[in-house]
Amino acid sequence: MYDHHNVFPRGADGLIEAEVQAARELGVRIVASRGSMDLGESDGGLPPDSLVETIDGVLEDTERLHGLYHDEWAQIVAAPCSPFSVTGDLMKESAALARRLGLQLHTHLAETVEEGAYCKELYGCSPVEYLDSLGWLDGDVWCAHCVHLHPHEIARFAEAGVGVAHCPSSNLRLGAGVAPVRDLVDAGVRVGLGVDGSASNERGDLFLEVKQALLVARGRGGPTALSAREAIRLGTRGGAAVLRRDDIGSLEPGKRADFAVWRTDGLELAGADADLVSGLVFSGPHRVDRLVVGGRDVVRAGALANASEEEIAREHRKQAARLL
Repeated sequence: MYDHHNVFPRGADGLIEAEVQAARELGVRIVASRGSMDLGESDGGLPPDSLVETIDGVLEDTERLHGLYHDEWAQIVAAPCSPFSVTGDLMKESAALARRLGLQLHTHLAETVEEGAYCKELYGCSPVEYLDSLGWLDGDVWCAHCVHLHPHEIARFAEAGVGVAHCPSSNLRLGAGVAPVRDLVDAGVRVGLGVDGSASNERGDLFLEVKQALLVARGRGGPTALSAREAIRLGTRGGAAVLRRDDIGSLEPGKRADFAVWRTDGLELAGADADLVSGLVFSGPHRVDRLVVGGRDVVRAGALANASEEEIAREHRKQAARLL
C-alpha cells in the first residue's frame, strides 16, 4: 500500500508515524510519503498559507522518517504535492535528498487542463517539461494521474524510466479526463493503479480501479484496448513495478507471500467458469474474501482479521461529525 500524505498543519506532529502504526496493526505493508507543500495562496499556490512548510523543515523531517522506516514493511518516499502547490526549489531539494538517501520520488502531474494552463503561464512550458527542467524525469520517479500527456512526453517517460499511477475513478469523478494507459503500456512505461484520496474516490477500492481501468481504456481506444488480464496486471505487478519492489506483485519462489482471494461461487459469476478472470473483473468490484500479507491473514472470511471494522467505522463517523 502507498499513501501520499501531504497535509501537515502547524502544530500537528506524528502523522506519518500514526499511519505506519495503523498499517502495522492491520498487518499490511506501507510505503508512506513525506509529502509537502511550500507554495501558499498568498504566493499564487493552491493550499492555504496555514498548510505550507519551509523547505528545511520538510527535508529534515523526510530524513528523520527515513531513519525510522526503511524495511520491507514500511518505507518513506519524498513526495512534493504538485506543480501548483510547491516551489521549484522544494522539488529540486527533495530530489537531491532522495537521491542521497536512496529514496523514491513521487508527485501529482498533468491531472487537469487547468494545471497545463498554470504551468504554461508561470513557466512557459507543459507540466512534463517543467518536471524535466527540475531534474525529476528519471527512473526513481513516479507520477500520479498523467491524464494530459502528449505522445512525445509518453516517449520521454519511457526513455527516462518514469512510472505512472493511473487513478481512473478519481479522474472520472472530477471530470479531469482519461489517461492514455494503452499508449503508456505500449511505450514501456511502468504503470500501476491508484485510488487517489477520499475527496475524489469515496470507495478507495483497488479492485474497482482494475475494472475502471479496463472500461476507460476501452472507452478511449476501443474494445481491444485492454484485456481483463492486462487490467489485473496493472493492479498487481504494475503497482509493484511502479514502487520498484521486485519482491512483491506476483506469486513466485523467493517473493513475499502476499496474495488476495475472491470467492467465485456467487450468483454474479454463475456461468463464468470458462474464464473466471474476466468474469471476476467485469462483474466487480468484489469484497476480498481473504488477504494474506507476508504469509499472515489480514482479511479472513471477508472481515479484517486484526481489527474491528465496526469500531473503526464508529470512530470514523465521530471524527467526521467533529469536522462538519
